[in-house]
Amino acid sequence: MKIAQIAPLTESVPPKCYGGTERVVSWLTEELVRQGHDVTLFASGDSKTNAKLVPVCDRSLRTDESCKNAMPHHVILIGEVIQRAHEFDVIHSHIDYLLYPFVRGKRTRSLHTLHGRLDLPDLQPLYEEFTEIPVVSISDSQRKPLPQANYYATVYHGLPQDLYSYMSKASDYLLFLGRICPDKRPDRAIKIAEITKQKLVIAAKVDPVDEQYFNEEIKPLLKSPYVDFIGEVTEHEKNELIGRARAVLFPIDWPEPFGLVMIESLACGTPVIAFKHGSVPEIIEHGKTGFHCLSVADAVQAVNRIDEIDRAQCRRTFEERFTSFRMASDYVQLYTRLVEPRAEAHIVPFAARNERAALQT
Repeated sequence: MKIAQIAPLTESVPPKCYGGTERVVSWLTEELVRQGHDVTLFASGDSKTNAKLVPVCDRSLRTDESCKNAMPHHVILIGEVIQRAHEFDVIHSHIDYLLYPFVRGKRTRSLHTLHGRLDLPDLQPLYEEFTEIPVVSISDSQRKPLPQANYYATVYHGLPQDLYSYMSKASDYLLFLGRICPDKRPDRAIKIAEITKQKLVIAAKVDPVDEQYFNEEIKPLLKSPYVDFIGEVTEHEKNELIGRARAVLFPIDWPEPFGLVMIESLACGTPVIAFKHGSVPEIIEHGKTGFHCLSVADAVQAVNRIDEIDRAQCRRTFEERFTSFRMASDYVQLYTRLVEPRAEAHIVPFAARNERAALQT
């Protein structure tokens, strides 16, 4: 099958450090190539892939100091894609809604994975207008604010099975990994560490938009003797850092659409202590691969119970549910449905566990 993968230009594919969507696009693209598909990746010129690369800009926009506005570059991206649309059986977009007007009413077969939060008021009129565009949610909970969208399936993210090594023995620290922002609540993680008197390693980036929050709310808390702030880490450094943690703290305060940190943790065998928002109950099995929490007090209790979690079970859950092989296989079923709409067998992807996530017929 000839497949076009359309990536955001903010980060390279894969990203050098932080970058969730671009990392997923990379894992999906490489697995599709491995499975024998003819894949073309539209992305920044510093991307690395075994697919055919169409470099829309020289390098990722976040690393390009001359870039002050990302939108013109994405308009160029859209132009490239539409000009070559006839070359592909399926166009798979990861740039939210930007392609919708250009594929509407055309013979172009397209699928659009929604990677972000959908509880923004401005999205309501958009999805009331583009009701026919086939979209994919990355968790069932992500759908709740926009039930009117044309969901083809829920497909959970997956990462390569051999990307992270399983580590059966943990060290003596807790880990907060990802990004410093109000939604991620690093302040909660610090409070949990102080109450439990556990060392907390914070490996996280600070985006320019969050610098004020970091300087005013979080930086003073880093003086705690229990906190070790090491900043943003590379993919290579993650395995050891996650795998040796007693637990990964995921104290979010927003409707998380997915949360790659959780499946990265499971891949290493590390349980997750997460606040029960968004996708958390779908990804982490309470009492089996981690704990769901409603408060800091709950999280403190979870830290004290973390040794009850079987690290080997965490890894098994990852292998059963969250590999890139499973993710790519789910997407291939959807591509086939688009190309052959009258195919007799429409197999529901593994991720679709309830009626809302089932393939529409």
